[in-house]
Amino acid sequence: MARDAYQVLGVSRDADQSEIQRAYRRLARKLHPDVNKDPGAEDKFKELSEAYDVLSDPDQRERYDTFGPDFRRVAADVDPGAFRRSRAYAGADAGGGRSSDRSGAPAGDFGYSGSGDVDLEDLLGGIFGARGRGRGGWGPVAGSDQETEVEVTVEEAYSGTRRTLSISDMGGPRTLDVVIPAGVVDGQRIRLRGQGGRGSGGGAAGDLYLIVRIAPHARYRVDGRDLHVMLPLAPWEAVLGSSLPVETPGGQATVKVPAGTSSHRRLRLKGRGLPNKRGKPGDLFAEAQIKVPASPSAEEHELFEQLRRSSTFDPRSSP
Repeated sequence: MARDAYQVLGVSRDADQSEIQRAYRRLARKLHPDVNKDPGAEDKFKELSEAYDVLSDPDQRERYDTFGPDFRRVAADVDPGAFRRSRAYAGADAGGGRSSDRSGAPAGDFGYSGSGDVDLEDLLGGIFGARGRGRGGWGPVAGSDQETEVEVTVEEAYSGTRRTLSISDMGGPRTLDVVIPAGVVDGQRIRLRGQGGRGSGGGAAGDLYLIVRIAPHARYRVDGRDLHVMLPLAPWEAVLGSSLPVETPGGQATVKVPAGTSSHRRLRLKGRGLPNKRGKPGDLFAEAQIKVPASPSAEEHELFEQLRRSSTFDPRSSP
């Protein structure tokens, strides 16, 4: 991390787990890219998530406090407690060197001259307590909440689907079979209780949040629950009116084209957008797009010539 993890979260170095979790949730609501459109918000959110992942896990936090930001480069079998004790011993034996643990207690100022009968192990054990001996001194700590994105098609968003996700955490890789309900919208968060980060000391696991992303579609444009499609029309269909079939994610529907329809006019099919189990479904809007034959036959050419000679219509002066 470019910045100190405690500074990123805005907490003191002796903050307990509840303070760290509250700080993360407060800042996550502020910096999440779905809410904050500032160009730098995404990078700040990633930095926040990394800081929280480190400090919310007791083992990682202890190693971070002991070895610093590069703690992941330190071999896993190097015990933080033994490392601190060796530093404290070296400082005391050198005659006054000082180091400190996260609580700020000086580790080299014990009145030990290096030649007495003091048991340094007992002395340090009294200072560091259970914190230097493993997870037991922390008590139950809840696991962190996690999130991952899942992409679905428009058709899957309409009808619902299933996904098998591969998740990696401190407990190792695992797979989850999840149900994406019908009617999800882009950016929707789906909460999976207890599927987030593992807790420690008997603490409950965190939650996993699925962030739904609807993939771009060749036919549909999605706007919330509303869907937009282009409706190609022949000139005579636009002039005279017509009833035409239009494909929707829920099957074929019929759209009535009023006589005198011009390009870009939107024709609404009520309730034919994405469904909503808790309220009003979206609509489907078919946008008129008048097309002409690129290579008209001789007969078509003559008919258009007759229309041009007899019509008084001027599209550049008409409303």
